[in-house]
Amino acid sequence: MSQSDRILIVEDDRETRTLTREYLEENGLETREAENGLVMWEILRTWTPDLILMDLMLPGEDGLMLCKRLSVEEATRDIAIIMLTARGDEMDRILGLEMGADDYLSKPFSTRELLARIRSVLRRSRATGRIPPTPAERDEIRFGGWTLKVKARHLLSPDGVIVDLTKGEMILLQIFLQHPNETLNRDQLTDLCHAREATVFDRGMDVQVSRLRKRLRDDPKNPTLIKTVWGKGYMLTAEIVP
Repeated sequence: MSQSDRILIVEDDRETRTLTREYLEENGLETREAENGLVMWEILRTWTPDLILMDLMLPGEDGLMLCKRLSVEEATRDIAIIMLTARGDEMDRILGLEMGADDYLSKPFSTRELLARIRSVLRRSRATGRIPPTPAERDEIRFGGWTLKVKARHLLSPDGVIVDLTKGEMILLQIFLQHPNETLNRDQLTDLCHAREATVFDRGMDVQVSRLRKRLRDDPKNPTLIKTVWGKGYMLTAEIVP
């Protein structure tokens, strides 16, 4: 990392916010603080961070909803996000990743571990890009009656309805479109999506696929676009229109 790396700390607990800011600044990072979503959006109007540390439990709009908004809005969707929370439930981790977070750290956390996670997320995002390349680098990809608008990062349904995607859903769909009619297991999908390395739960990928199917109106009991290959993984069976 370089000294130009910018970290926005969104945390309602003043002590946690201050201690985190002081530690990160001691390690050469530029920081800003926000105690809630309103202050965060105000800061983002004039200052763009490389990464946001987002507390899950915030007054007003919670961290999950803020994360989802950040991941779909054009001005903020390329900002990396690490969720911070005192809640350690597995579903919270899954939801955080699904809403667009790049990593998840439970409180109380070691500041050294936090710094290592920040370095890992920034290194990974810069090495791979926030969104993987698409087939033939096309701006539009048509499949199964749907149209993926790559630059706009949304889907157009067969009946013309715009469906916004979270960052995670967008990346996962592009992975499937890069590998049509190919069975991909959970480990392959996780690696290709550049998700958390050793701490991603198998069920997390199942949930991501389930959410993507909902976006595509794909019947979970009898899917026609993304099928389950029992014991092996998932396969995109829709034909990609040249």
